Amino acid sequence: MMLQSGAALAARPAYPRFLDAGETALVVEFGDVVDPAINAQVLALDAALRADPPKGAREFVPTYRSLMIHYEPLEIERAELIRIARQAMAATTVSATEGATWILPCCYEPPFAEDLDEAARLLKLGRDELVALHAAATLRVYMYGFTPGQLYLGGLPRELAISRRPEPRPPHPAGAVLIAGGLCVVAPFVMPTGWYVLGSTPERLYAPERQNPFFIQPGDNLRFEPVDAATFRGLEERTARGEIVARKSAA
Repeated sequence: MMLQSGAALAARPAYPRFLDAGETALVVEFGDVVDPAINAQVLALDAALRADPPKGAREFVPTYRSLMIHYEPLEIERAELIRIARQAMAATTVSATEGATWILPCCYEPPFAEDLDEAARLLKLGRDELVALHAAATLRVYMYGFTPGQLYLGGLPRELAISRRPEPRPPHPAGAVLIAGGLCVVAPFVMPTGWYVLGSTPERLYAPERQNPFFIQPGDNLRFEPVDAATFRGLEERTARGEIVARKSAA
């Protein structure tokens, strides 16, 4: 094992770090990698501050490795917000308890698996082998981002580590299940992408008319269940009527 020099160790940032994002947002950064333990710290602070919001706090936005706190600087000073965040971290126990595990139907057949053959070729895997690896993985829900309801998932097998495309491809349908950069995304809207579309889910991960528009939460786990095209169409009809077709695992 190669030891790092004292200078290299000194150059590494000490966490947590408190960074400004403009004049009305503070970022509490817990690390620089996608890691469940780091994400657990983010979610613990998020929960603590939501339970007892500081005066002047407007919104809390958890990510893989940091929590952004939007605030009104005329109501609370930055130093006071940092003091409250440090106090909350000291008083909060970071739970190792896993969240709920959701089973999400996914069709890996045409016309939904637009990039499956291309991804399999680049990864030097058979089509069925790629699907089996993807469906067998238990993925962690790290965050929502980019658009409402867009899940970012970590924990893909190393065999599925593929770089993003050099250039974005044309728009994919809503519900697309994509991989790139060692991560997986479920996209709720039609949009172009530089990721590889492996399949699609009929589930609506964001539905503003529901009492809870986002029923899957950061910190939960998720597995994909392969379904054929006919089953997908039937499930799609149910989600159009407002049903939730994802289910919690009994395990």
